[in-house]
Amino acid sequence: MDETRKAEKEKAAKTVKSALPHASAEVRLLSGGNPQIAKGYGDAPVQAYIAAMPGWKSDLGRRIDALIESAVPDVSKAVKWNTPFYGVESGRWFLAFHCFTRYLKVTFFDGTALQPPPPGKSKQATVRYLDIYEDDHFDEAQFLDWVDQASHLPGERL
Repeated sequence: MDETRKAEKEKAAKTVKSALPHASAEVRLLSGGNPQIAKGYGDAPVQAYIAAMPGWKSDLGRRIDALIESAVPDVSKAVKWNTPFYGVESGRWFLAFHCFTRYLKVTFFDGTALQPPPPGKSKQATVRYLDIYEDDHFDEAQFLDWVDQASHLPGERL
């Protein structure tokens, strides 16, 4: 394991331990650097996931989380399948994001209903993606508009 990845894992473990006192001190980064965080509901598991995201993705995760909270003040949060989920109605999710090696993938479950729809197409009929790379310009205004629109849709039961 190279020194950078080892340092990222150690930092993630310390941060997760402080965010979730009952969490294991060791955070495992899955393929692509996606943190393995136990399933949980509420803000704490989402913050632990964000804290464990490697490198620049952690800063982006914090920004995405803050933008979602500003657009949807009563947003519900959970970590399921090592992925943060956001919803309004109990058990219905409108957005999730996931770490990959070179980018962060934001999933809009009813993305085809958004105007304009996010650029990334899916094999699933209504899902659209927004892939954000380190050097990309992240259009926060467009993202906020999508979040606002998505939060008014029925959401996906997962």
